[in-house]
Amino acid sequence: MIYTKEIEIDGKKITIETGKYAKQANGAVMVSCGETMVFVAATASDSPRDDIDYFPLSVEYREKAFAAGKYPGGFFKREGRPTEKEILTSRLIDRPIRPLFSKDYKNDTQIISLVYSFDGENEADVLGAIGASAALTISDIPFLEPIGEVRVCRVEGKYIVNPTFTEMEQADMELIVAGSKDSIMMVEGEAHEINEDEFLEALKVAHEEIKKLVKAQEELREECGIPKMKVEEVKLDEELINDVYKLAYDKYKELVATVLSKKERSEKNKELNSGVLEKLAEKYPDEDETIKEILHDIEKELMRKRIMEEGKRLDGRNTTEIRPISIETGILARTHGSALFTRGETQSLTTLTLGTKSDEQIIDGLQEEYKKRFILHYNFPPFSVGETGRFTGPGRREIGHGNLAERALKFIIPEESKFPYSLRLNSDILESNGSSSMATVCAGSLALMDGGVPVSKAIAGIAMGLIKEDENYTVLSDISGNEDHLGDMDFKVAGSSEGITAIQMDIKIQGISFEIMEKALKQAKEGRLFILNKMNEALSAPREYISRYAPKQIAFKINSDKIGSVIGPGGKIIQGIQKDYKVDISIDEDGTVHVSGSDLDLVKQSKEFIKKLTAEPELGMNYEGKVVKITDFGAFIEFLPGVQGLLHISQIDNVRVNNVKDYLHEGDKVEVKLIKVENGKYSLSRKALLKSNDKKETNQNVDRA
Repeated sequence: MIYTKEIEIDGKKITIETGKYAKQANGAVMVSCGETMVFVAATASDSPRDDIDYFPLSVEYREKAFAAGKYPGGFFKREGRPTEKEILTSRLIDRPIRPLFSKDYKNDTQIISLVYSFDGENEADVLGAIGASAALTISDIPFLEPIGEVRVCRVEGKYIVNPTFTEMEQADMELIVAGSKDSIMMVEGEAHEINEDEFLEALKVAHEEIKKLVKAQEELREECGIPKMKVEEVKLDEELINDVYKLAYDKYKELVATVLSKKERSEKNKELNSGVLEKLAEKYPDEDETIKEILHDIEKELMRKRIMEEGKRLDGRNTTEIRPISIETGILARTHGSALFTRGETQSLTTLTLGTKSDEQIIDGLQEEYKKRFILHYNFPPFSVGETGRFTGPGRREIGHGNLAERALKFIIPEESKFPYSLRLNSDILESNGSSSMATVCAGSLALMDGGVPVSKAIAGIAMGLIKEDENYTVLSDISGNEDHLGDMDFKVAGSSEGITAIQMDIKIQGISFEIMEKALKQAKEGRLFILNKMNEALSAPREYISRYAPKQIAFKINSDKIGSVIGPGGKIIQGIQKDYKVDISIDEDGTVHVSGSDLDLVKQSKEFIKKLTAEPELGMNYEGKVVKITDFGAFIEFLPGVQGLLHISQIDNVRVNNVKDYLHEGDKVEVKLIKVENGKYSLSRKALLKSNDKKETNQNVDRA
């Protein structure tokens, strides 16, 4: 039997349908908006895994090219590894649902979301998240409660939920918000320096629509849902717990109250844990993993208790204190800009590379192909946390962190007309204990300034944490790695002194209130302004010059009708210019020409050549031409590239000319004036310029007399 629910979200209809597709999955739905359709299946294994201490959830979102009536790119004409967009969307689905499973549930669980139809106007990503929640809700998988996910934009002061692509292009804010019926679970987005109140207002608008999505899923579950599978609660041996507490509690209490570096704390923890395991090995020979879990819970309990009761953190800071910051710029000799930003035990070395038009990144997906001139790459090598590991391509976390930092900084990148370069920032995390993505934002902003990019202002980022016990809570500024791991929230806020430019929030509990978010935002602003002040002390404005190693580039416009004149048959002319002047040239459809090279003089010369090549002959203007042909009645002069005119024998000199060759030869340079245009033919005069010169000379003689 087929079941369908329709929900109206800000005037647009969303449909959730189940019972038609993939009946062997635990739950499957098709979610539609307009003519965009996303299929989602949720599947789980029959039994839990005993060999792991985490929840084995995997989420895969894929965009099928056929959904938009397109062929996939590449030789094989088949979709390959996931694109950055698909990876980021998988994260947008994963993050809000992951906290909504029992801690004792360890069955392999997989969400697969496939875009089957795309209308070019309605985005598919939030439909994938709605579908994941709906598929889990109607299935026997023990999902605690449904969520909704929407995109909210603001266009000319008006909030729009699930906007079209056209509306998104006009927006000064774009947020993706996920939540349950009672609270917010996840936020991700960017803005043009909005204030905290505007951000909260957008969340409230989004949450009202989220409630509708949750209600529809609850109704769907009542109509077609099946009983949830039972999750066996893991009950630990009380005697074992007591034995571990006796051996470790007081030692951990002392350790939690001791200020140590990350490495020192790790070593002390290992030492303490090893001692407990050794003493209990004979009595509990097969319980090493359980003992480690109890020890972890003791540390978590004591750390949280000390923060809640004393306002003291593991490193001795109070709840609002920012760790020490040090900044160095221009530390790499041959890069176009560089910055080393260190905050506590987190360090980002970020470099700037300036490129040409040909270096822009081509993005091919369901939408029309487009180019990006600003990209940011984030890398997290294993040595940054003192570990060994596989050194391969970027993982999902790295792509997500890089995207967040890119969103934070793209607002300040100057327009192409003012700064005609493509830009790449690369952040390598050399050390990590706390938000490295926010360190990347700070280092990226400084590297742009160090490279002479005329950015409008500095951008800083800070990560906020939360410790919540029942109705009591404490918000933490600039969280460390342990506070992220043992806490309840990771709330990253980036922006300028004027407002927020990017934001990301994830939680590990079943939602948080607007009151907590308001406090976190206020505290984040104070921390962000503190960091910005430190950054401005190090480098308050962009350098007045770009690196001498950066390509020299000029952008200018020509008449779009003249593009063919520059390219020439088979590209012959443009290739010749590039070879002669040692430059690279690209031309946009609107006639914008980008010329780049290592020698600025040659770049400028090539620009002048192209200007002449595309110039329209102008009556009364003087030109320096080249004699290309001699005849009995005059000479043909190329006075603009590819444009010839006749210099009649009568216009060569002030006196009668009997033989043209007495005055001119092929290849000679000659100054001429355009005196007549008729039927596309051009008449030139050298005599007119000689008269002007004679008159000028006469006037000078008069003046001297």
